[in-house]
Amino acid sequence: RSSRFMARSLALLLFVVPAAALASGAMRSLQHLHRGARACAPPAAARTAVRRCSSGVRAIAPVAETEAASETGPGVVSMDELTSLCKRRGFIFQSSEVYGGFAGFYDYGPLGVELRNNIKRAWWKDFVHRREDVVGLDSSIIGSPAIWKASGHVDGFSDPMVDCKESKLRYRADQLFWARAEVDGEVLGYISLLESGDMAEVSLKMATQMKKKAAKQGELTLSELKDYTEATEEEQKLIPSPETGTPGALTAPRDFNLMFQTSVGAQTDSSSVAYLRPETAQGIFTNFKNVVSTGRVKIPFGIAQIGKAFRNEITPRNYIFRSREFEQMEIEYFIPPGEDAWKSFHQEWISTSRSWLESIGLRPDLLSFDVHAPDSLAHYARACTDVMFKFPFGTQELQGCAARGNYDLTQHGKASGKSMEYYDEATKERYVPHVIEPSIGVDRLMLAVLTSAYAVDEVAGEERTLLKFHPRLAPVKAAILPLVKNKPELLDKARAIHDRLQRRYYVEFDTAGAIGRRYRRNDEVGTPYCITVDFQTLEDETVTLRDRDTTEQRRVTLPELLDFMEEQIDA
Repeated sequence: RSSRFMARSLALLLFVVPAAALASGAMRSLQHLHRGARACAPPAAARTAVRRCSSGVRAIAPVAETEAASETGPGVVSMDELTSLCKRRGFIFQSSEVYGGFAGFYDYGPLGVELRNNIKRAWWKDFVHRREDVVGLDSSIIGSPAIWKASGHVDGFSDPMVDCKESKLRYRADQLFWARAEVDGEVLGYISLLESGDMAEVSLKMATQMKKKAAKQGELTLSELKDYTEATEEEQKLIPSPETGTPGALTAPRDFNLMFQTSVGAQTDSSSVAYLRPETAQGIFTNFKNVVSTGRVKIPFGIAQIGKAFRNEITPRNYIFRSREFEQMEIEYFIPPGEDAWKSFHQEWISTSRSWLESIGLRPDLLSFDVHAPDSLAHYARACTDVMFKFPFGTQELQGCAARGNYDLTQHGKASGKSMEYYDEATKERYVPHVIEPSIGVDRLMLAVLTSAYAVDEVAGEERTLLKFHPRLAPVKAAILPLVKNKPELLDKARAIHDRLQRRYYVEFDTAGAIGRRYRRNDEVGTPYCITVDFQTLEDETVTLRDRDTTEQRRVTLPELLDFMEEQIDA
């Protein structure tokens, strides 16, 4: 059991009894390797040089960066480095920042909204437009409360919550872990810590510090780590609060419903109660018959949806990984019933999901699978496999792929009194279809994309920070760079190229600073291509095309440039 928790997210707070023994050692355990670098000044090799054109006119042209990019080696960026870059370059902002922020909510800046939209476009293009067995849907955020009653969310969509009576802080009880420390069989005390990717190691360090402070001699042993819901009433009195370190300061766990409640209409009473949807899937299930009757679809087929969902998380954390407002990309893929029919469909979607994630630039070495044990499945599920990703705070679920059976359609059929049966013309049978559900969060995927893309390497002996986005996802597809800004004919030509590309892509026109500095600026925001317009462009209609990752430069004609961009971005 302990090994299963080793891949969880990094704890924000760690405490032990006595509290004074915690401090620096626990915090040092949170440090990560692979320290990144800020955007650096352009190397000397990127300075402009003078050459002579065939016409005899002296022209200023960029000199190629003489050393190829040399990466410092694969690693995982720290959260501090990633959040700093995202704030500095306009990817992600804390919501309501001018008022001190609002926990669990985030805003997306100019580059962030482009990256999110590109992720959604790529997913929709590949899973809806490029497949003949999937159609789209956009259901409402607020629906009849009867939907959530039938699905079980009203009665059972909750997390166990525990309060600290001294600090008034709240925790998810199943994310708060504890263990008993003993020396030669004698109880030394209890430790507590929040869920993290290295809990076994950290808990042992905490127990060792406790032993040292108590000046005890003998063999130290630590009981199995358990979450707070597994503690008896007597043990709860001995477990310290993660905030104050005081034993017995935590309340007993109680259920906390995660749905946001609102009122619909002019009246505010029990009849007006409604909920912001906690998931997008139920809108697909309740529209199943509508899609079948209008969409010219036959089983097996899928219904895809991208949309906002809301969960009143007890402890939102890890940046945009777990927030209270988020966006989901889900497919409910309807298949025939049968004890064995679902297995091949399920495995196909698992493989397809991982392959797609790699195709958009996620690092394969950071991806893995987690197959849920039968005793950990929801009561209606046949199987579930998660695609896991190694985030800066630990390995966590990125995408779920569940075989849900026919539970949801059956529940809505019973509650509404409307049949959810499908007539299969091929087999001449009526049945309630089963479902395979690949589901992924846009925000969570965006964080994985940023983590995979972040890199630090050397160019001409100087460090640079860059984001190696796949061209499909890059917020800015290309930067058009006039070599100098005091020559009207050069600016006009560069502007014409910019306007041509702008018809199809989000591109930028940049004249500020030396050419090397402009390269570095675009590297750090992940622009895959820089297009330099110089005096040779005026002579032969060619431009310098620079690759972000390799820094290689080559001359191309304008038709070649357009074909290249289309192949790299749209193919």
